[in-house]
This record gives sequence, structure tokens and C-alpha cells, in this order.
Amino acid sequence: MEIVSSVRCQNLTSLTLTSSLNHRPHPSFKGRAPARPSRTRRPSTSPARKPKPFRERDAFPSSLPLHSKNPYSIHRDIQNFARQNKLEDALTILDYLEQRGIPVNATTFSALLAACVRRKSLIHGKQVHVHIRINGLEKNEFLGTKLVHMYTACGSIKDAQKVFDESSSSNVYSWNALLRGTVISGKRRYQDVLSTFTEMREQGVDLNVYSFSNVFKSFAGASALRQGLKTHALAIKNGLLNSNFLKTSLVDMYFKCGKVGLARRVFDEIEERDIVAWGAMIAGLAHNKRQWEALGLFRMMISQEGMYPNSVILTTVLPVIGDVKALKLGKEVHAHVLKSKNYVEQPFVHSGLIDFYCKCGDMVSGRRVFYGSKQRNAISWTALMSGYAANGRFDQALRSIVWMQQEGFRPDVVTIATVLPVCAELRAIKQGKEIHCYALKNLFLPNVSLVTSLMVMYSKCGVPEYPVRLFDRLEQRNVKAWTAMMDCYVEIGDLEAAIEVFRSMMLSKHRPDSVTMGRVLTVCSEIKALKLGKEIHGHILKKEFESIPFVSARIIKMYGQCGDLKSANFSFDAVIVKGSLTWTAIIEAYGCNGRLRDAVNCFEKMISEGFTPNAFTFTSVLSICSQAGFADEASRFFNLMHRTYKLQPSEDQYSMVIELLNRFGRVEEAQRLEIMSSSSSLQT
Repeated sequence: MEIVSSVRCQNLTSLTLTSSLNHRPHPSFKGRAPARPSRTRRPSTSPARKPKPFRERDAFPSSLPLHSKNPYSIHRDIQNFARQNKLEDALTILDYLEQRGIPVNATTFSALLAACVRRKSLIHGKQVHVHIRINGLEKNEFLGTKLVHMYTACGSIKDAQKVFDESSSSNVYSWNALLRGTVISGKRRYQDVLSTFTEMREQGVDLNVYSFSNVFKSFAGASALRQGLKTHALAIKNGLLNSNFLKTSLVDMYFKCGKVGLARRVFDEIEERDIVAWGAMIAGLAHNKRQWEALGLFRMMISQEGMYPNSVILTTVLPVIGDVKALKLGKEVHAHVLKSKNYVEQPFVHSGLIDFYCKCGDMVSGRRVFYGSKQRNAISWTALMSGYAANGRFDQALRSIVWMQQEGFRPDVVTIATVLPVCAELRAIKQGKEIHCYALKNLFLPNVSLVTSLMVMYSKCGVPEYPVRLFDRLEQRNVKAWTAMMDCYVEIGDLEAAIEVFRSMMLSKHRPDSVTMGRVLTVCSEIKALKLGKEIHGHILKKEFESIPFVSARIIKMYGQCGDLKSANFSFDAVIVKGSLTWTAIIEAYGCNGRLRDAVNCFEKMISEGFTPNAFTFTSVLSICSQAGFADEASRFFNLMHRTYKLQPSEDQYSMVIELLNRFGRVEEAQRLEIMSSSSSLQT
């Protein structure tokens, strides 16, 4: 596989170069002038060499000598280098000016600090800071604010705080720079943001909309709803909520805290909605799994407001269209992208189109979009790889990681995270180990997401000792890592060990999320651990996870498989918003306890009440009919599935109904279904 061999070839050039430098003439080369006898070298006792003198042509080799320019033209040259992000050249000129004692103004330093922010170069930023001190401008308020912003943008909150503390008179702009830096540093440090914001208020700093916006962004990242509500009230008290910019920040915060109603209310209060406000609303609905509402708002933005989506909204809405498989709407968006011509070659829009077509099962169009672009990159390759995997084409997904390297693109962290589950599905242990080696050589580890993917891959490939080793060496564990360790034990059939992992997790600082609770309930169902299942149910009620559809379905199935049908019915009735998952769970619960007629009646009740069964619901009810010998019902439900609900029957569903019909002597119907089954398999 190319992924490892490409890593091994990286040092070939340097190896050849080193070999050529160490080469000596072969003794057989004769006829040349004899070499001079070498003198015996003695240890040198001379003092160390003096540094090379500073020369003007080294400072500014590509233009006129600096001494022929006045300081203002030199400042313009530095600013031009800064605009081009050529910080090395600009700093060389600064060194020259320092030697000659020529001062530099604050505007020039501001341009240099902005370039450091764009390049995220902390080293160059610190060098510029030294020159600011040399020029005696460290007390300049304007540059102080710029320095705080530079350090925070480059990820050095400690240095930013130090500059801020050294400032004699901190204005609102430097406070805002410090707030913003703490926000963009991530790590859910909303408590730090809150303490800084509180200190601003205590010192009487005149808060503006940017102060509140930074605080709202911090609360959104940490889902700190209570603090967000208090700060919202404070913004109203300060008379700042007339700003559409601030209202957009509030919309984003409420969505990320899961309060869709409050977000919609704030959005409705925005009188002049710009493209940013619409984008925040669409992204928020998509984030809260309200895809159809997001698409409805997307249509409203275009039809009623006359606003066409920008690249950010396109990147947000394309995955939503793919999730709901709205192929027609997606093609309309694709047509808009082609018509505008500005977005076609943008990497995230291009990969979004590939992802959309692949999610809709249209791999032909997805490949056409991919190969139709002249500017393919690692992002688009990863999108195609993910599409192959989602459509069950695992071999092509695994080969794609070789093809992308042949085009000169190196797999990144996201690519590796995409291809590891493919190795797990194919049980490709050799390629999985090669990818693991590549991740180690490129310093992608320890990345918790990659480590958990590696754990699952090794467990599915039948190497149970590797996941344990990876988990034990993982210092920064999170909920996902604990859940993956449980899944690994479930994969190898050691369910008791999976329960022990869950108990250890409960004793650690991490608390299980809804996914972990669902996994544990499945384990309880398998080992018939009713008492533990009830304990888990209590934790779910305490955490208010019972409203999540797959969690409520797992609770019902757990009680059903443990033989407590009364509790299963009680849990089903407690679900306020029922769906196909909960209905399927209660049908299976009746089936597990031998109440086969009740299970069929429950399915018919589900249809009569307007709920739409999915493929899993039909599999469950057809299995119950086969077990009970309900041939008439099975035939009727099968016709209902592919005629009314337009679901393509699977091979297992065909075989169950055919076997049941043959068992009761209905040979002609069984033969007709066999013909249908063979024709459908030929089409796929």
C-alpha cells in the first residue's frame, strides 16, 4: 500500500545528497595529478570568529540601497512586505534601521502585527514586539491592543495577558482583544471569559456590542445557557440589543445550547436581516437536526428576501440536502454554483457537492463532480472516499487513499479518520497497520478520534490486545474513548468486561452521554441484566436523555428482552413524541415475549395512527409473522412495504416471506417473489 511507502521515500533526496558529499575518488582512477600531502591539523587555539558585519545589500537586496531613501519610503517598503506576508524581509529591514538608529512609526508596526496574525506566526510576532520596545512604543495604546490581538490569534494567551497587564490604560478595544483571544483558543474556557468580562464591568469599562458578542460566542461553545440568559438580560439593560450583529450572536448561542424556540424568537426580532443572520439560522436548525426546517428557511431566503447563498451557506446546506436525500433541490443548488462561477473551485463547496451526491446514492454524479474539477485536493479526495464508504464500496474507498497520493496529495487527519472504519469493515489488518504507522510518523497521534477509530478497527480485525494497549496509553480520554473501549469488548463477545469499563467510567471524571447509555442498555439486553438496566434507566431519567428517540427505543428493547413487558409498555407510553424507532422497539418487545399476535396488532396500530415504518420495522414484523405462521399478514405487509412505502425489500426479507409461503403450500406466490428477488438483485 502506498501510504507507508510514500512515507519511506521522503528522505531519499537527502540520503542521496549526503552520499554524494561523502564520496571519495576510487583508487583505480590514475593519470591525474597526485594529491598534495595532507598536513596534520592541530587543535585550533585562535579565538572564535567575529560575526559577519551587517551590510545594506543583505538588508534590502532587491531594490535601491536603504541609505538613499528617506524614512517614510522605507516604512512604505516594510508595509508592502507586510501586506505580502513577507515577514522575513520586513524584519531584516527593521534590523538595519535599528543599527542606523532610524525610528519606525506605529502604523508600520501595526501592518507587521496584522501579517503575523494572518500567518499565525508567534515567532515573528515576538520579534516585532522586541522592535516595538526598542522604539519606545510599548506604552502606545493602539499597538498594545494590536499586540494583545496578535498573541491571542497565535494561541499565546499567557503573553497576551502579560501585555495587557503591562498596559497603563486599558481601553475597551484591548479588553475585547483579550476576550476574543480567550474565545478562539477554545478548550471550553468560558469561565475565563466570564471572569474577564466581570472584571471589565467592575472597572467601569464602557462595554460595546463586540464585548457581548465575544461572551455569547464563549457561552455557545460551552452550552452555558444559564449564563447566556443572564448576559442577554444585561445586553438589554445596556441598550445594545438594537444591533443586528449582536442578535445574530444570540441566535447562534441559543441554537448551540439547544434552545431552538428562543433562537427563532431572536431571529424574528431582527428587522433588517443580512446574509450572516440567515446563515446563522440555517446552520442552527441543521445543527439541531431540523433539516426540513433549515431547507424551508433556505428557500424562504431566496424566494421572499431575494438573497442568494454565499459559500458559507452553501457549505452548510449541502450536507443537509444530502441527509434528507433531496436530490432535486441539490441539483438546483449545483446549478446555482455553476452559474455563479465564483464557488465552483472553492474546496469546501466542491467537496460539499461530492458529499451531497454520494449521500443521495448517486455515485455517478459524485464522481463526475470530483473528476470535473481541475483543482482537486485532500478535502475533495476525502469527500469521495467517504462517499464510497457510505455506499458500501469499501474496496474503492481504500484504493482512493493510494490514488490521492499518486496525484501528489498527502492524507491528513480527516482522511485517516475516514479510511480507518473502511479497514475495519474490510477486516484489512495489514492496511490498517500501515495507516497506523503513517499516523505515527506524521505526528497525528495522540488524537482521541484517531485512537478510538484504531481501537474499533483492531477489535473488528480480531486483535483484541491492541485496543486495550491503545486505551491504556491514552492520557486525554473522553467519553468517546470510553464508549469505543466498551464497543471493543462487545465486538469480541466479552460483555462482562464491557460492563466493567462502564463502571470504571462512572468512577472517573467523565460522565456517559446518550450514545454510551444506549450501548450499555444493549449489553444489558444481551446478558439479561434487568437490575443494572433499571439503574441505567434511572441515570437516563436524571440526565433527561429519555426524549432522545434511540435511547427510549433501547430502554423499551431492554425491558422486552429481559422479560419485563409491563415496564416496556410503561416506557413506551411515557414517550411523548413517538417515531419508527420506538414503535419497532415495542413490536420487538412483544415478539421476544411470545406475544406474537399482539406484536402484529401493534404494527397495524402504528400504521393506522399515521406513523411511517422503516426497513427495520418491516424486518421485525416479517420475522414475527414467519415465527408465528401468519402467512396472510406477511404477504400483505410485504406488498405494503414495496408498493405503499416504496422500500426495496432485502434478500433476508424476501427469503423470510418465500419460506413462509412455501411452508403453507402457497407455491405460486413464493415463485413470483423468487422472480422478483432475482430481478432486483440483477438491477443492483
